[in-house]
Amino acid sequence: MSHRYGWCMSATIAEIYAERVTDGTLHPDPAQEAVLPMLEDIRHHLESTALRRKGILGGLFHKDDEVPQGLYLWGGVGRGKSMLMNLFLENLRIAGKRRMHFHAFMQEVHSGMHAARQRGVADALAPVAAAFTKDLRLLALDEMQITDITDAMIVGRLFEKLFAAGVVILTTSNRPPEDLYKNGLNRQLFLPFIDMLRERLVVHELASPKDYRQDRLAGEQTYFTPLGPQARAGIEAIWKSFTDHGMPHPLVLTVKGREVELPAVCSGVARASFYELCARPHGPADYLAIAGAVRMIIIEDIPQLGRANFNEARRFVTLIDALYDAHVRLVASAAAEPEYLYVEGEGSFEFERTASRLREMQAANWGA
Repeated sequence: MSHRYGWCMSATIAEIYAERVTDGTLHPDPAQEAVLPMLEDIRHHLESTALRRKGILGGLFHKDDEVPQGLYLWGGVGRGKSMLMNLFLENLRIAGKRRMHFHAFMQEVHSGMHAARQRGVADALAPVAAAFTKDLRLLALDEMQITDITDAMIVGRLFEKLFAAGVVILTTSNRPPEDLYKNGLNRQLFLPFIDMLRERLVVHELASPKDYRQDRLAGEQTYFTPLGPQARAGIEAIWKSFTDHGMPHPLVLTVKGREVELPAVCSGVARASFYELCARPHGPADYLAIAGAVRMIIIEDIPQLGRANFNEARRFVTLIDALYDAHVRLVASAAAEPEYLYVEGEGSFEFERTASRLREMQAANWGA
């Protein structure tokens, strides 16, 4: 046990990271190691002020408690951003911490605002902000990206309320703040939010040269056939490896007023069955939204395709096109190799392009 800061505490984030390097769970990475002191500073503040707040005023924000800057950690896919966030949260000993994928965060905000409008609340964002700030000390948002004009207008006001309530924000993104909502409609209205991020968060690029997710799949099987216990075990191993010890959650995307659900998402990786994706009446816009929301998708139990499931097969073709164009990493289990998935019936000739894409998407450098 360490007495670093004057109270008994567990190992530092850097010490825990070093332990995982020693046992082979992690590979040493100077770019990742440079982030650890920043996370430790946030942890020190949150844990030490949590001790001072115990008693009759426990849980209230004290004006004399200086709120530290949060952290905006950005960098390329697979560099370890989500892993570091999870490592930090696993070892942060406070109540009032919450981790969300950014899409799930905005989904909850929109749902709350809709409910407030139904009640006739004039400022629909006010009760949403109040719900988020109640007893919340740290909000961790993974994979921040803003592409929607409505989200762009809402998120600035909401973050302002979170900061005013003393909530510390830790967020990851694949792009720097200046590239959020880039070339978006009325983007000049969004620029004050970027300034706010720069003022209230330490903006740090995780500039590791290695894509660890890509390395994890290098030389590994990503397309499992036939269906059965071996395929299920292979899929499960990849899912555990890529979710970085995080807790999966359902993600509901709103597309033209419809809801499209991904049943399990964690650290930018989605997992769903063929029937969940293709047996429901999804269209091209739905699949484009899915491709834009995740960096990797695991599709399980792709059946033999043909006349009996022509509509599902057609949707599968559209889904693969959307994933291919967005360079989303694909892992799949299927009843047959790509060339033998769709061998008879209307559309079998056109499926040759899909089979070719499925083969190409198995390459080790796909999505890099």
